[in-house]
Amino acid sequence: MIKRPEEVALMAESGRLLASVFERLDRTSLIGLSTLQIDEMVEHMIVRDLQARPASKGQYGYGFVLNCSINEVVCHGVPSRSQLLQDGDIVNLDITLEKNGYIADSSKTYLIGNVDPVARKLVRVTYEAMWKGIRSVRPGARLGDIGSAIQRHATLNGYSVVREYCGHGIGRQMHEEPQVLHFGRPGTGLVLREGMVFTIEPMLNQGAPHVRTEADGWTVVTKDGALSAQFEHTVAVTPCGFSVLTLRADESGMVDDR
Repeated sequence: MIKRPEEVALMAESGRLLASVFERLDRTSLIGLSTLQIDEMVEHMIVRDLQARPASKGQYGYGFVLNCSINEVVCHGVPSRSQLLQDGDIVNLDITLEKNGYIADSSKTYLIGNVDPVARKLVRVTYEAMWKGIRSVRPGARLGDIGSAIQRHATLNGYSVVREYCGHGIGRQMHEEPQVLHFGRPGTGLVLREGMVFTIEPMLNQGAPHVRTEADGWTVVTKDGALSAQFEHTVAVTPCGFSVLTLRADESGMVDDR
C-alpha cells in the first residue's frame, strides 16, 4: 500500500502521460463522434503515440480502453458505434494508462456543445467536490476527512453522492487498498501516510443517490433518470500534503503540488 519514492516517480510519469491524453481531447471537437470513435482515438494516443498500455482494456474482461458515461450514466458506460455525442450532453471519459508497470487513473466530465445551465452547475460542483477531497489529503489525516469534505460540498449544493463506487489505491494493480469513500465523518477511517497513492473520484447525482446496472453488466445509471457527473485524479500523499499525479496543464492554478 505504501509506495517507495521511486515508485511514486514512475506513477507520476504515467500520470503525466495520461494528463496529456486529456489535454489532447480538450482540443478535439467531440460533438457528433461516436463513443467508440473516441475509444479508438484514445487507444491510438496511448499505444502508438505514448508507447504505453491502456490498463482498462482486458481488465475484468472489459473490451475497451475507456468508459464513456453520458448524462444519466453514472459510470462504466461502454463505447458503442451507434452512440453519438449530441449537443447538450455531458459525458464522463474515464481513462487509465500503464507505463513501466505502474498505472494512473483519471476522468473528466466534458460539456458537449450548448449545455443547459442546470447540468453545467452539476459538473462544476462535482469538480469542486473532488478538489475538496484532494485538499484534505496530508499525512495524519484520515480517509473520513476526504469523504466528509466531498459529501458536505455536494449536500450544500443540493446533490447526492453515489455510495456504491469509491476511489481506490493504485500502483502496479489498478485496484489496490485502501478504498476511498466519497462520504463519511471527519476524524474516522484509516490514517493517511506518506507514500500512499489512491484515486479520488466522486460521482454526484442531481436526484437520489440510487443506481442500477443495465443488462450489459457494465453500464451503471441513476435509478430516477437524473443526470450524474464525475471527476477523478490519482493522488499521492507527500511529506507535507499531496501531489496530484494526473494534474493537467489547465489545472495549474488549482494547486501547487506539495
